[in-house]
Amino acid sequence: MNTVTVSQQQSRVGNDIPFVREMAETTYNMWKFGWDERNGGNVSCILDEAEVEQYIDIQQVKYTIQPAFAVHELAGKYFIVTGSGKYFKNVIDDPEANLGLLRVSANGEQLEVLWGFKNGAVPTSELPSHFMSHIERLKVDPKHRVVIHNHATNVIAMSFVHDLDENQFTRTLWEMCTECIVVFPDGIGVIPWMVPGSNEIGQATAQKMRYHHAVLWPHHGIFGTGHSIDEAFGLIETIEKAAQIYMLIANHSIRQKITDQQLADLAHAFGVTPREGILQTITSSF
Repeated sequence: MNTVTVSQQQSRVGNDIPFVREMAETTYNMWKFGWDERNGGNVSCILDEAEVEQYIDIQQVKYTIQPAFAVHELAGKYFIVTGSGKYFKNVIDDPEANLGLLRVSANGEQLEVLWGFKNGAVPTSELPSHFMSHIERLKVDPKHRVVIHNHATNVIAMSFVHDLDENQFTRTLWEMCTECIVVFPDGIGVIPWMVPGSNEIGQATAQKMRYHHAVLWPHHGIFGTGHSIDEAFGLIETIEKAAQIYMLIANHSIRQKITDQQLADLAHAFGVTPREGILQTITSSF
């Protein structure tokens, strides 16, 4: 602990805590972009104990929550998460009522609330899906920290008019913007439409997270991950921009596009490896 007293910590409203402020600003930006209407969307971010204990008394557990399932793989980890039913536009004005800081207990069977969730708030109903995705991403990338789910407008629109084969969907997105293959060379995973908040959709998403940083929920939204909130947000932002361009041009006659060779040249120039099989076998769906 630093020299900040417990009483000073308890008096903090949140926006002076860097990781709280980052969550508040990011959720506000997603609402402003139209990706998180009403209480749509949720975010969870793994925090280091050292950064948490600078601002929060980690010895003082406000109360515990029983998770939907034991999360032994995440035992001892700290998370800042959005609350259930909370409007992203309100987070920046009252973080403590709309966010919460949790620690997974040492045995992985309890969630210890250390800060936030004021006035009886609870974690997002999608927390089980987030935990499943965190577990799978950490297996393949120890630097993984963030899961963001939102209702990116053009990504949802594209899911109505484009083939939902994930290789074809990826290929089309890569063709829309020069940087796309550089930002998400592993492509985008696609699952069937499923009821949100269920273990089934969480499991299906997590399975795709073994191979992808982003997963499409058709007619609903997207899950994006990263080493930081900025990286996960930027991934979704790039996919959404590509989907927007697709929706603008899909009904027009296409006279030129980024070719397979140009995509391969981009990947080579930026030192990334495109997901196998897409450039050689998948054709544009225009």
